[in-house]
Amino acid sequence: MNFAFVSGNPALDLVGTVGSRRDGPVDLLTAPADLERWVAACEGLPDRVTADLAGFESALSLREATYRLALDRVLERPFDPGSLTIVNDTAAGPLPAVELGDAGLRISGDLRAVLSHLARSGITVLADPRARLKECGRSGCTRIYLDRSRGARRTWCGMDECGNRVKAAAYRARRRASASADALIPSL
Repeated sequence: MNFAFVSGNPALDLVGTVGSRRDGPVDLLTAPADLERWVAACEGLPDRVTADLAGFESALSLREATYRLALDRVLERPFDPGSLTIVNDTAAGPLPAVELGDAGLRISGDLRAVLSHLARSGITVLADPRARLKECGRSGCTRIYLDRSRGARRTWCGMDECGNRVKAAAYRARRRASASADALIPSL
């Protein structure tokens, strides 16, 4: 299972574990073990977190509340009150411990601390009026990302997946149009 960390914020990357939300959702987190793997792969989070069913359900609840709030922000509408409660309550939990040593930075904590950190990360980006949140421009992709590009020109959540798909589809369409035009021109 490949997780994409392209949203520019760990809370938005958690939201991105559900793809194609409108057309046919694909959930990458279907069991506590999936969440454990996601946390281990996400930079800046502890790499040895265990998730029981209750913790897993809390993570999914946070993910969906963060998605609703991010979409509210993208669509410039008021925040959903229930989602605000979930995110704010989760943010009030403990934070991961951070230690500096000769081997570098070590981050530790349990799942509750991870979820609190993610909620705080989401709050930080959602509260920033200068943060440019966008939904991916590829049809079918519903990932919300933080656009930090010069001039806010970023169109896709990530080039590796969505950007390449859009560019390849445009190339194929141009080739078909060119072939059709060539077929209409009589040979001399």
